[in-house]
Formats: sequence, C-alpha cells, structure tokens
Amino acid sequence: MPHVTLEFSEGLELIHDFQVICNDLFTVLAAHEEFDADALKIRATPVAFYRIGTDPQTFVHATLLLMQGRSETTRAALNALILDALASALPGVGSITVQEVEMNRTTYAKRLSR
Repeated sequence: MPHVTLEFSEGLELIHDFQVICNDLFTVLAAHEEFDADALKIRATPVAFYRIGTDPQTFVHATLLLMQGRSETTRAALNALILDALASALPGVGSITVQEVEMNRTTYAKRLSR
C-alpha cells in the first residue's frame, strides 16, 4: 500500500509513454516520507469509451488508495504531488484529476509471494 491507478482516454498511449509516466510517478512518490517504496504500486489502464465536459476530449484520472489514518493535509499534499507530476508529463491533456480513497486497515487483505 499505497496503490495509484491511472485511467486515461484511449489513444493517449500513442502519444505518451505511460510506462515512463508510471516510473516517474513511482520515483516521486517513493521519495515522499509517507511511503515505503516496497509497498508502492502504480498501474495505468486506457478507457475506450468516455465523454467528458471539456475539450480537448482527453483525460487522466488518478486514484490514490491509502490506508486510513493520514490527515486531510497530508492527503491533499499527496494529491497535489500526483497532479503536478501528471500535469508536467501530460501538458496537452484536457482534464487531469486526482482522488484519494481511504482503505480500512482491518478489512484490507493481501498476499505477497516471496
């Protein structure tokens, strides 16, 4: 934990290298005091069907999944960090949004292969 999922309008991957964007976002977040790089996961998925209210008709939406317990100030700072990294990497995208979701530590389950 944490996880960052990027959803983006299909076709942007033809213009932008989303593996590089994932790597750069990983580097930025792994350097933050809130995160343990070993637990950080970043994924990106194109969305084929969409309609947004702004032009150009392109978007990236990041969801930051965090364990509960961080302050609102910390969550807002992390969202801003992600937004800044994405805006820098994707200057021509019509809409870039970030949302954090707090996960319940008690009910979260995972298995790691070691």
